[in-house]
Amino acid sequence: MAGNLILVILVLSLVAYFVGQAQGRKFVYATSVGEVHSRPVYHGAFVAVWVGVPALLLVLIWLLFQGTIVDRLILASLPPSMTDGASPAQLSLYLTEVKNVAGGMMFGEPSPEIRAAADRYAAWSQIARWAMVVAALGLSILAMVVARARLRPLFRARQGFERALSILMVTCSVLAIFTTIGIIGALLYEAWLFFAIIPLGEFLFGLKWEPQIAIRADQIAGAGAFGAIPVFVGTLLIATIAMAVAVPIGLFSAIYLTEFASDRIRAVVKPMMEILAGIPTVVYGFFAVIVVAPAIRGAGMALGIPVAPNTALVAGGVMGIMIIPFISSMTDDALNAVPRSMRDGSLAMGATQGETIMKVLLPAALPGIAGGILLAVSRAIGETMIVVMAAGLIATLTFNPLDSVTTVTVQIVTLLIGDTEFDNPKTLAAFALGLVLFVATLGLNIIALRIVQKYREKYD
Repeated sequence: MAGNLILVILVLSLVAYFVGQAQGRKFVYATSVGEVHSRPVYHGAFVAVWVGVPALLLVLIWLLFQGTIVDRLILASLPPSMTDGASPAQLSLYLTEVKNVAGGMMFGEPSPEIRAAADRYAAWSQIARWAMVVAALGLSILAMVVARARLRPLFRARQGFERALSILMVTCSVLAIFTTIGIIGALLYEAWLFFAIIPLGEFLFGLKWEPQIAIRADQIAGAGAFGAIPVFVGTLLIATIAMAVAVPIGLFSAIYLTEFASDRIRAVVKPMMEILAGIPTVVYGFFAVIVVAPAIRGAGMALGIPVAPNTALVAGGVMGIMIIPFISSMTDDALNAVPRSMRDGSLAMGATQGETIMKVLLPAALPGIAGGILLAVSRAIGETMIVVMAAGLIATLTFNPLDSVTTVTVQIVTLLIGDTEFDNPKTLAAFALGLVLFVATLGLNIIALRIVQKYREKYD
């Protein structure tokens, strides 16, 4: 219902636009030039904005709080014999059972109290949805009437429309900022809960990562070890291999396409390279498992070198192929942004094309190149799918690229899969790993920004 309502509001905004535009044209026809402040298109835009934006905000706020309010009303309507002294987990279980019964998912015979609450939940949810429809459509129609009534020949419709857009953009920026703060806050809180159980030093400097813990109190196996060094080493190993593949190929291909390739070759090669960036990572994973891994195992057997079924070399190599278009595109943009006068000046002084590239173009384009490489490193560290399919899940402390390793993102995925309680150290360890990953990528981005600022000041 919410999707249909939003579609109706958008249609009403379009109708309001034509209504306001028609009113603006009447002002143009009825008055002489100079007596109308804004063009008809701004009259239409002004009415459309005031019809659509408040109604959409109302729907979003309604959807945000509707579920919470209905849940509280349902809990308040349950008999005191069920809710008095009940823990939050028990109340949550009641709500889940009520919603399941209301949705027709009954795995047993519910109690009469739960069945009655389910009927109330279905009825109140239906009333809330229809109330939202009536309120949103009523607000839209009221806004259309009021906005149209404000239109006059000298009405500053353009300023009103631009002011509304400014408020909308500021609101979106504030929402983005608060969303980021919320994500960081949630990450810090859950990581703090983990470090309250597992010491920070044990997590950062421990050499054994086996986060499986006992489910029952009398279970012997699964004591849990949370030393994350093997996970960090695996992440760095795969990222290093990926960058060793991606950086030289990406840089040289960008230099060739920018300085040596003809327009005809560039028009063919550059789009073909950019196609690599659009391939889903799971396809790269299949390529690694089906093609690259057997080839490396075969080469290892021929040379008498033991090779694990899943290796860091396979995952890093395929990941490097995936990142090549990213570095090539960033380097190509940076080289093309170098002023033509610097290239012509170097050639006019008698330098060869190679000397011009090495001593003029690359230093001048270094901010863009370095920024692109560091952003590519962030992407290599955060890649998950290829590592899951090609590198394995076991955290092994090794620097051998022919062994199986794992990465931070893969461990986060595996830790959050299953039915483990959310306050369990195994689950909370995912947030600690996520915090380390966040700090690492944030540091790389800050370094990239500092490099860009430093060399941009030097060459501008």
